[in-house]
Amino acid sequence: MTDRILVINPNSSRSCTAGIAAALAGFQAPGLPRVEVVRLDSGPPAIITWRDWFGVAEPLCRTVEREEAAAYVIACVSDPGVDAVRISTRAPVFGVLRSAVAATIARADRFGIIAFGDPSLPRQRRALQAMGVEDRLLGHIPLNLPMEVLTDAEAPRAALVDAGRRIAAMGAEAVILGCAGMAAHRAAVEQACGIPVIEPCQAAVALALQAVLAAREASRQPLAQAAE
Repeated sequence: MTDRILVINPNSSRSCTAGIAAALAGFQAPGLPRVEVVRLDSGPPAIITWRDWFGVAEPLCRTVEREEAAAYVIACVSDPGVDAVRISTRAPVFGVLRSAVAATIARADRFGIIAFGDPSLPRQRRALQAMGVEDRLLGHIPLNLPMEVLTDAEAPRAALVDAGRRIAAMGAEAVILGCAGMAAHRAAVEQACGIPVIEPCQAAVALALQAVLAAREASRQPLAQAAE
């Protein structure tokens, strides 16, 4: 069994994929499972509509069946295809939205989300409803910027900072970046708004690392017991 964690960006944006990889660079270290980031070549430029959301499920399943990994992360902050992928592999599969919410509520009672666009809102709210935490969402602000603008190093920064500050002013104690394309701006938004800012791909990979390391340790237990 390979020891890698495969992070799959279900859109075809090269800049978004590069931003995810940069955000996860700190998770690469000797002794840890290797984190590899890929994109879905056949995916849309961004997951915008419900059609986009449903349309990537089968290509994601095929990718997972073809690419062996110890854990998988679906790197879109509306968790497309996660349930379908989970029946395509015995390895753990993490959606980044649910992972980000779990990380956030471990640190804060109330939070806000900076969303990619208006079409993202119902998908994200559905996930929050399924987790039973919708009443903890204070602010849900869409940016409605194209993916290639959102992934630019400077162009979306003012809009992201403004949204983060507005969410903090509502009384939120943490902010979730609601698109993987925002990954490069986490630190700047956190510094500007003064509350924790959760980057979902980082949250999901942290959970994936825990799962893989726990499985690695469990596989060693019979040997340790035999030695005793």
